[in-house]
Amino acid sequence: MRVITGTARGRKLVAPEGMDVRPTGDKVKEAVFSAIQFDIEGSYVLDLFAGSGQMGIEALSRGAEKAVFVDSSKKSVNCVSENIKNTGFVKNSVIVTRDSYDYIRYTSEMFDIIILDPPYRHGHIAKILPLCAEKLNEGGSIVCEYEKDAPEPVAPDNMILRKVYSYGKINVAIFIKPSEEESE
Repeated sequence: MRVITGTARGRKLVAPEGMDVRPTGDKVKEAVFSAIQFDIEGSYVLDLFAGSGQMGIEALSRGAEKAVFVDSSKKSVNCVSENIKNTGFVKNSVIVTRDSYDYIRYTSEMFDIIILDPPYRHGHIAKILPLCAEKLNEGGSIVCEYEKDAPEPVAPDNMILRKVYSYGKINVAIFIKPSEEESE
């Protein structure tokens, strides 16, 4: 696992061992970032269910201003911390050891990009997507990675499904919150 492009291109990343974390493959990661490439520069990113933190780190490498990494697992948080140090993004990163639901419910922060890659087979996307929509700035995007046989997520109020991409056993849905000018 590595950073694909940007200032940290080629840097290797570590992932927690075990079945709880399944890092996003390079092909899917490249497709996701190609789809949101014009939204990244200077953005404030939230990587919920961060795992290794690779998605938030990829955003930082491509020009995001700041990223918040949230995971309840100490193993995952330790990997995120190591990866942030190895890629040089310590000053641009905040790591939160907390349940993703608790974090998104109680944070006062607003984000430009929210990345959701929760554990499969638990219906997390459907439950947490509306909460995330409340913490998204106008013009922002939510990227949802989920298993292909799961129900397609439904766009929360005031959001639009931009596109669903399929990659083998994985689907990625990208939702946008149009700015007032875009929705008129």
